[in-house]
Amino acid sequence: MLYTWKVRFLKTRRGNLLWRYWCAWRGDKVGDYNRLSDYIRTYAPGCTFVDIGCMWGVNGEHAFIAEEAGAAAVKAVDVFGPTPEFEEKKKTRNSKVEFILGDAAHPETIGRIGKVDVVFCAGVLYHHPSPFDLLVALRRMCRKTLILRTSTIPEIKGLRNSAVYFPMLKPDERQLWNLSSLGLARQAGITDCFDPREGYGNWFWGLTPSCLLSLLETAGFRVDDRATEAFVQTVVCSPVETAFTHRLPD
Repeated sequence: MLYTWKVRFLKTRRGNLLWRYWCAWRGDKVGDYNRLSDYIRTYAPGCTFVDIGCMWGVNGEHAFIAEEAGAAAVKAVDVFGPTPEFEEKKKTRNSKVEFILGDAAHPETIGRIGKVDVVFCAGVLYHHPSPFDLLVALRRMCRKTLILRTSTIPEIKGLRNSAVYFPMLKPDERQLWNLSSLGLARQAGITDCFDPREGYGNWFWGLTPSCLLSLLETAGFRVDDRATEAFVQTVVCSPVETAFTHRLPD
């Protein structure tokens, strides 16, 4: 019951703002979507770069930012597209960004991407039914740096590494995770019921921050920097050796 009240409070604009002030006061780094381009401009220059999940809502913009920042070569990957907006941007900017159509967790797509210095993945992990598979795939293609931004749910006191699986929740159960009060217009699978026809458009997982960090470590990443928000985490990671191996399904 207390956790439900906590989530509802954080979903209000006043509660969310107060939480951000409180986090900043205690010394936590507070995240902001608008700073994503700063991460790209910091890590992309002189490096090969891939944007995983490049199309939805941004039409490859992050890949173009990396190219303009001086990335050595840029690839953009998604399960749909390229969109007309992407093609227009590419033409207007005389861009050499390479688009790859495919599921980033599929071995064939990983092979087409190859090893790159910087892997950028924003707004994708919670849309994947198997987030660990996706993280393992990102680890296989990452040579130096992972920049990951993903939706999360607030930590559950006393239950580290918790997560919520959204599909098949009842309407009243889904309502707790509806973030329309914070400006999200639609969350497929939350604002309405899970629809297989939506594919990866559905929201599958609500990971707590502790669960996300544990998944990253298990997949072979060390978290070097973390910016927190009530319902989002942004992390910068380095690939490390791990004794655990996981075979991705083909």
